[in-house]
Formats: sequence, C-alpha cells, structure tokens
Amino acid sequence: MKITLSNGKVLPIEMHKIKIVQKTSLPPASRRLEAIEEAGYNTFLLRTKDVFLDMLTDSGTNAMSDNQLSAMMVADDAYAGSESFYRLADAVREVLGFRYCMPVHQGRAAEHLLAKVFIKPGDVVLMNYHFTTSKAHVDLAGGKVLELFEDGALQTVSVNPFKGNLDISKFEAAVKQYGAEHISFVRMEATTNLIGGQPFSMKNLREVKAMAASYHIPLVFDGSLISENAYFIQQREAAYANSSIQEIILEMMSYVDILYLSGRKSTGVRGGLIATNEKKYYDRLLEWLPVYEGFATYGGMSTKEIEAMAVGLREMTDQAVASGAADFIKYFVERLDEAGVPVITPAGGLACHLDAMRFLPHLPQSVYPAGALAAALYLASGIRSMERGTISTDRDAQGNDVMADLELARLALPRRLYTLSHIEYAVDRLKWLYDHRELVGGLRFVEEPPVLRFFFGRLAPIGDWGMALTRAFQADFGNEC
Repeated sequence: MKITLSNGKVLPIEMHKIKIVQKTSLPPASRRLEAIEEAGYNTFLLRTKDVFLDMLTDSGTNAMSDNQLSAMMVADDAYAGSESFYRLADAVREVLGFRYCMPVHQGRAAEHLLAKVFIKPGDVVLMNYHFTTSKAHVDLAGGKVLELFEDGALQTVSVNPFKGNLDISKFEAAVKQYGAEHISFVRMEATTNLIGGQPFSMKNLREVKAMAASYHIPLVFDGSLISENAYFIQQREAAYANSSIQEIILEMMSYVDILYLSGRKSTGVRGGLIATNEKKYYDRLLEWLPVYEGFATYGGMSTKEIEAMAVGLREMTDQAVASGAADFIKYFVERLDEAGVPVITPAGGLACHLDAMRFLPHLPQSVYPAGALAAALYLASGIRSMERGTISTDRDAQGNDVMADLELARLALPRRLYTLSHIEYAVDRLKWLYDHRELVGGLRFVEEPPVLRFFFGRLAPIGDWGMALTRAFQADFGNEC
C-alpha cells in the first residue's frame, strides 16, 4: 500500500505489525573482506552470520503471517490421505480455479516433472524468458529453450510496463520453423526473473493462449510471482484498474493448461505445486510424483507447510499483500534512479535490479561484472545480493562462456521482512559504491561446477581490488558502518 504525506511525497507503508523479531548484526568492514574471500567472491557461499541484510533471494525467506503459523499447528501428518492436502486443494480451487493439484517440494521439482513428461529429445520449449532451473531441466531432457521476448524487453532504461510479454509473431515463426508437434509447451513466467522481474499483460497472455490453442500446444504458467503480476496488471493495464487481485488471478488461470509455482515466493512457504483442469495432464504427471517427490497428498512437502500454503494462497489475493513488496521495490528503484545509480526501469517484481554494465562500464562481460558488483556491494554494506548475469549461465559444449543478455545484481525484497530504513541504508551505500566504482575490478573462476555454476562456483578477484575498496570505505566510515 502507498500513502501520500502532507508534503506530497508518496511512501509505501507496511500493512502489518511486527510482533516477533530476529536479531541481525552488521560485521565490520575488515570482517566483510575476510568473509567474501572465504566465500570465493560468491555471495551464495557467505554465511548468514556475516550478512547484515540478506537480499540474495525472496525464495523461502518471506515472513509468514500469524494465520499461516497457527495453521501449521493443526496439520494432519498422515502419509496418505492427509486432511491438510484437502484443505490445500480447496484453496487451489477457490483462488486458482483448478480441480486437480499435486504438491511438490519446490518449483524446480515441478519443472523436473514437466520436463520428464512433456519433453522429448530434439523438442523445443517456448518462453517469454528462461529461468536458470527451467532451462537446465529442458537441456537435461534433450530439449532446447527458445526465448520469444518482444523487442525492447532487454532495454534496461524503459517505460514499457510489460517487458515480460511474449512476442506473438516470433511464436508463429517458431511454429513454422520447428513444427507444432516438436514444441513441448509454451511457458509464461510471472514475473520474468532474469530480466528484472518484469510482468506480462493480460492481453498478451490471452493472445499467447489463442495461438497455443490453435496449434494444440499446452500453455504452462510459472506462477511463482503470480500475485505480483496480477498487481501490475491492475496498476498498468487500464481494463483492469477496477478489478480485484483475485479476479485478475482467476482470469489469468482461465487461459492456462498447467500452472506450477514455487510456494517460497507468493505464498511464503517452502514448497510448491502443480495444478490443472486437464485430467490427462494430471494423470501423466501423477505417475512420476511418487518416484521423485512422494505420495499425492504430500509430494515432498511437510504437512505443516501444506497447511501454511493453503492460507498463503488466499492471503496473496489481499491487495495489501500483493502490492507490499512491489511498492517497496518501486520506492527502492526510484530512490536509486534519482541518485543516478543505474537500475532496471520500470520497477518490477521480486527485486531491485542494478545494471552492472552501466554501473561498471570499465569491466567487460568476460570478467563477470554482475558478480563483481554483488561482491563489491557486500564489501561496502554487508548486504548480500545475487549475481544474475553471465555467471548464471553455463558454458557451451566447447567450454566457452555464454554471455548473458543482461548483467544484473539483484537485491531481492522478501515480503514483510525489511523496513524503509533498511532500504534507505542500502540506497546510501549504493550511492557511495557508485561514486567509487572505478575501484571495482573483475573476477575469474577458480572452482567451477559444470551445471548451475552460480550456486557453488568460487572466484577470485583480478588484482587486489577487494582490499582497495575496503580501505577506501574505511577511510570514509571507519571499520564499521
């Protein structure tokens, strides 16, 4: 929610009360240098004791509500036929409009099952943009991802409200090139994580569905940030200005053959689910659920999480919940933009995204500027962000880097976790870092897994720029902030 102050300034306001807190600490600059070196300049490998504000991800890090926590206390722990599952199924029918659902332990588990069932070697999967794990599962199944984003989607400075749209003309061209029988499905991601959390419009989703149906291609919807995408439709698509979040979600789902989501995001629970109204799809997926996840009524999740997910599904349709993180991100992006710090505009869901190529123009992509920026931000602030650039791609068959379309450092804002003072602190330290950006150098791999290397890869700075940046920080702020 947003309020207007007496001076005309618009602020996002927290529509909740904080009754339980978790202590955090701000490690001194000298310790931060030691910590990032121990982590191989990979923020994934930092220990939380060395992190002040954890903006690595919103996945599984959101604050749960009192109603979610209380629901966990009445969970039915039966292995089969759990009443907790049937409460989740009721919520799926009510909120999403689907008759069939199956829980899975998280979003990538759903991607694995979809790849197992639908993708044959040589097939292609059409997407408005890929996500790291979605692409990995397609590749492992012998398929190929085609990204059909519209022209302008990769412009980091933009006023386009729906950069997550899928280009219909490119869809038509892909069908002609590969044949509908070789297209496993078309996947729409709400919102598109790797290009700045950008949403797609209802109009575009409707057009994608019409095209897919005309060729009998299933439409698969990654709804991990479904409530945020619904909120952006409400705010940016004139026809939906007076529609509720629930009404928008139900219309979106009316165009979808299969929904899957990571409950770690919109529903605030560690888990996931797959849902559909097509029994033929449900039956094909259900065959493999016990092999990889568990029985149909728990699917790799604890029943406590299933109870909390049922509550979270309903809560995400609340205007204050759907808008909360998005409004905070918008404020964050606008404060940095005003200060001249390069960010992705317009603000999307999930996070504030720094444009590393504009932030560090002296660094070529070959030395991983987004990863360097994430490490430098940690040194300057104790904030853990995440690289979303070339480190987040894997090498090609010849061992060469596949350069990412964008080099982003992502500062995720988990729901109901941080306050405006935390954002103001981040803005201040980012302004300082941008003023000292010439001190930041590149990175090189010293340990590199072959798949999803951004999780466990270790890097080293090219030169001693970590020390130089730390000394400059200490000259301005001392050893501690």
